[in-house]
Amino acid sequence: MARKKKGDPISGWINLDKPYGMTSTQAIGKVRRILNAQKIGHAGTLDPLATGVLPIALGEATKTISFAQDDIKTYRFTIQWGEQRDTDDMEGQVIAVSDHRPTREDIFALLSRYIGEIQQVPPNFSAIKINGERAYDIARDGDTPELKPRTVYIEELVLLDSRADDADFEMTCGKGTYVRSLARDIGNDLGTKGYISSLRREKVGGFIAKNAISLDILGEMDYFSARSEYLLPLQIVLDDIPALDLKEDETAKIRNGQALNFVSRPNFERLTKIGLGKKESIIALATHDGAPVALIEQTRAEIKPVRVFNLTK
Repeated sequence: MARKKKGDPISGWINLDKPYGMTSTQAIGKVRRILNAQKIGHAGTLDPLATGVLPIALGEATKTISFAQDDIKTYRFTIQWGEQRDTDDMEGQVIAVSDHRPTREDIFALLSRYIGEIQQVPPNFSAIKINGERAYDIARDGDTPELKPRTVYIEELVLLDSRADDADFEMTCGKGTYVRSLARDIGNDLGTKGYISSLRREKVGGFIAKNAISLDILGEMDYFSARSEYLLPLQIVLDDIPALDLKEDETAKIRNGQALNFVSRPNFERLTKIGLGKKESIIALATHDGAPVALIEQTRAEIKPVRVFNLTK
């Protein structure tokens, strides 16, 4: 007999405001206990010294984590001038110094260099794997990990304020962009050194900081109230893909893993045309009476389920 899983099979998203000094893993552990959730995950690690939006997926919503991870993100951060640290944030050891301080005009003139697709080397203290070993483990052992440049995308980079020894920025970027690497590179390009002294994630797709819930407030509530007030629907991360409402018999087939012939439904043909090229070849969210049923894709003349949602009523 299979052992009963601990917790309740609840599904949806929590828009958490991660506190300073806590790892993302610790944060989701606390949310799991507060909500008595069976299954949980998160869409994008935040460093312990960072605060802000940490989208947490519960139950069947974990099947949609990749969509949140791929969403555009917005960060606000401060770069401290004059020092380079081995972690590229204030937690690390000082490894280089500079007396030079950039002017506001110097910074403005540089920012356009970082817009669009750029090459970026991840921080030595990062979770990137090199021959099966994490870069931060190599760095902690006193060695320098051989990290290759990666293509990342920055949509917008704005200087918010500039002072003698530091400056505040806001950046909107794509998946895989390291703010710590950006601080290091900006410092070098300005003829000085720089590291992140504060970092806050303001937005991940539809998850916005002003609507995020803190662990303190969540922890003061019983889990029924917390679920009722702060649990967001699974499909909140699927707004950018088409939705197809299925008939009852079609829903049963999709839930059983069977394919549907899209020629029999005129809008299936239209759906295929507008859906091609979407993430992981998925072209639509299948629903029934407005409730999510599955993520579906096209194969030849058929629509087939890729991920079926087993939602409890």
